[in-house]
Amino acid sequence: MSPHSRSRRPVRLLRLAVTVPLVLGGLTAASPVGSPAATLFQAASDVLLHDYYGWSDTDRTALVAQYHAALDSACADAQDTCTFDQGRKVVSDMLGQLHDPHTNIRDAEGAERLREIQNDLTVLRTGLQVVKTPLGLLVVGILPNSPGLKAGVQRFDLLTQVNGQQAGTDQKVDAAGFVRLERRAAPMVLQLTRAGQPSRVLTLTPAPMKAGDVPTLTVQNSPAGKVAVIQYPTFLADNSADLFLKSLREAQRQGAGGLVIDLRYNGGGSLEQCVRAASAFLPTVYQARWAQNRWEYAALDGDKTSPARARGAAPDDRLWTGKVAVLVGQNTASCAEVFGYFAHRAGAVVVGEPTKGVMNSGVTFVPLPDQGVMSVTVLRAYDAAGEPLPSHLDPDISAPTDVKELTTSGQDTALQTAIETVQAQSAGADSVSGK
Repeated sequence: MSPHSRSRRPVRLLRLAVTVPLVLGGLTAASPVGSPAATLFQAASDVLLHDYYGWSDTDRTALVAQYHAALDSACADAQDTCTFDQGRKVVSDMLGQLHDPHTNIRDAEGAERLREIQNDLTVLRTGLQVVKTPLGLLVVGILPNSPGLKAGVQRFDLLTQVNGQQAGTDQKVDAAGFVRLERRAAPMVLQLTRAGQPSRVLTLTPAPMKAGDVPTLTVQNSPAGKVAVIQYPTFLADNSADLFLKSLREAQRQGAGGLVIDLRYNGGGSLEQCVRAASAFLPTVYQARWAQNRWEYAALDGDKTSPARARGAAPDDRLWTGKVAVLVGQNTASCAEVFGYFAHRAGAVVVGEPTKGVMNSGVTFVPLPDQGVMSVTVLRAYDAAGEPLPSHLDPDISAPTDVKELTTSGQDTALQTAIETVQAQSAGADSVSGK
C-alpha cells in the first residue's frame, strides 16, 4: 500500500523493507543550472522536501535554501561543469544538519553494494566482513568456505595494511575500499595482527561468493548447560530471517538452553525479516506510519501472519523458550535495534553499549542522477499498542566492546559478559525449579 500517490516507480526499502513507490518529480531551483552538482542537489532536495517523514523538527525549506547558497559558492568557478562529487559533498553536509542518521546519500559504488546484497548476487569476495577502527580494519565476520577462512583468518583479527597501504579510520583503505579491492579479483596482500602473536603477512585471492553475510552458530558447554552464540550480521538479504531460524533450530537440536545473539555489527535491513526473526521470542506486531497512511507488520513463530492473529496469540507462543541475551554496540542500527527491542520485550537481557539510534523510523532508497541512492526516512515506528518505539536501545548490562583489548589480549569481554549473563539466568531458573 503506497503513501505516495504521485509516484510511478517502486523502490524497495532495504533498512526497513516496505514497498514505497517514489520518483524524483518536480525539482527545486538551484544554480548553476545544468551542472552535474546542481542536478544532484535538485534531486536530493526534492526528495527531502516532499518525501521525508521522520522525527526531525529541522525546517527543511530553510535548510535547502541555506545549502542552495552553499552550492552556489562551491560551484562559482566551475559553473556548469561543477561535478557530482562537489554536489554530493554539499548534499551530505545538508543532510547532516537534519540530525537524522537514517537520511543520507550513497554514491554509485555504495548503491551497487546494496543491490548486490538485496538480490543475493554472486560477487568476488575474500569472505571477510570488516569495520574500520582507529587501529585498522577489524575482522568481525568470516564466511564459511571462504578464502579468508581457509587461510586461517579469525574473527577480531586486525588488518593494519592492505596491499601495502595503511588500513582503518582516516587511512588509505577503509571498509568500502576493502570491498572495492575484492571486486578487482587480484590477490590482496594483508598485514594481519592477532593477540599474542607476531604480525604476519598473507595473500588472499577473492573468489565468487554470495554478497550477503550469513549468521554463524557456535555452542559452548558450561556447568549451567549449553549456551548457543549466534553472530547475526545483517537483515538486508531476503532470507535473513530463515537463516536465523535455521541457526536457532540447530541450537535447539544441539541441546542449548541459553542463547546469545550478537548484533554488534548488524546495521539493519528488511522490516519483514527482522519482525519475522523477532517473533521466535514472542508474537510480534510493528506499526509503521507514513505521512498519510499506516501499515502493520506481524509475525508469529517465525512466520509472517495477520496483525489480528499475532495480537490474539498467547504471550508464551514462541519457538525459543530458553534464556536469551542480546549483545549490542554502537554499530547496531535500524532493524537490528527493532529486533533487539522485541527480544527485550520477550525477556531477553540487553548487554553491551547504547545502539546507533535509528530504531524509531524506516527508510526507502531513491535513485539519484549520479547512479547513487538517497536513503530517506519515510515512516515512523510504533509498537502494537501504538506507542512510539524509542530511538535506541540502552543495555541492561554495560559491556563495551574494547577493540584494543580484543587485539592485544584476545579477550572478547563483551561477549563473555553476555554468556555469563545467560549462564547465571539458567542456573537461577534451575535452582527455582529444583533441578
